[in-house]
Amino acid sequence: MKTIADLVAESAFFRELAPPYQQILAGCGRNVVFKTGAFVFREGDESREFYLLRAGKVAIEVDVPGRGAMIIQTLGEGDVLSWSWMVPPYKKRFDARAVELTRAIAFDGACIGKKCEADAKLGYEFFRRFTVVIAERLAATRLQLLDLYADRP
Repeated sequence: MKTIADLVAESAFFRELAPPYQQILAGCGRNVVFKTGAFVFREGDESREFYLLRAGKVAIEVDVPGRGAMIIQTLGEGDVLSWSWMVPPYKKRFDARAVELTRAIAFDGACIGKKCEADAKLGYEFFRRFTVVIAERLAATRLQLLDLYADRP
């Protein structure tokens, strides 16, 4: 059976992170499971964690008035879910729903934040990695907005 440290070291997102930093990260993580259809989090929730998806799929959604939920992006194995734990006011910006049974590692944002504040190099590594996540979500949101407004005459 693999440990959280093993899973962190094997993940593409954290593979190039120095092993001592991988150990720090693993110390702030725990395994979680989400059943099909379950919300991982809802827009407006306090953002305390981020997730490394191990198996399954999660849809990032936004509620569009008069249309219902619109999927912004679907994430799967190896993807990282949630960046709002890093950015004030530390509130979730979207809904996230398990599309199928999903296994993940949930990382405590406060735990990681304290470690990053104590070690500027670790903080930089997190900032560098999560900037990519934020940019991907922004690009996915932009594409969905283009589709949304393209449907209108």
